[in-house]
Amino acid sequence: MIINARISGVRLGVVEATGARIIPAALELAREMDAACDRLRRELTVEQVGELDAVSDVRAMFRNWGVDPARYRPSSEALLRRVVGGKGLYRVSNVVDINNLGSIETGWPYGSYDAARLQPPVTFRLGRRGETYEGIGKRTWHLEDRPVLADRQGPFGSPISDSVRTMITEATSEVLMVIYAPAGAAARAIRHGLEQCARRLERFAGARIEATEVLNESDSLRD
Repeated sequence: MIINARISGVRLGVVEATGARIIPAALELAREMDAACDRLRRELTVEQVGELDAVSDVRAMFRNWGVDPARYRPSSEALLRRVVGGKGLYRVSNVVDINNLGSIETGWPYGSYDAARLQPPVTFRLGRRGETYEGIGKRTWHLEDRPVLADRQGPFGSPISDSVRTMITEATSEVLMVIYAPAGAAARAIRHGLEQCARRLERFAGARIEATEVLNESDSLRD
């Protein structure tokens, strides 16, 4: 698989995994989620979420792309506001829960995709005129000038909200997980996030990790 970033201001962290088993979160994973939520509720108010360095950096990344982060809120900030507001993390499946846990831990948007439904190459770019997709749990998303991951069929993912086409389901076994980190983020911090995801995918989804990589703006990831 190849991933190319064609817009500036971002560093992508990538995990590729196979053999994943999609089930509800195990008790240990649920405890990790609850502990992270409890810590954030103790440490932050909803108003303070916007003052976090990671959240500020992601907002700046959005503005660099010409996207208003107040109108199109980064998925990580939306999760943090939900958690600090006392609603906790959504409970979807082990892989999606691992995705969301990593996102609130780092403050960066994460996306998880069914890699078997992708048609490489994959590119991170701005959406083109007329491009849309059916968002998970939401109406059709109009994608012009918004940051998207796209394959040969078109856009399928975003640091705002992902599509139904490549969403994680019970039938998924091949997982592509992407961290959308600001360009100024340290590679070691992104690698730590990737390592956490990889360990959790192995432990809680029985997955086999095929690759982890931090991509610079012009880098590619190949099998």
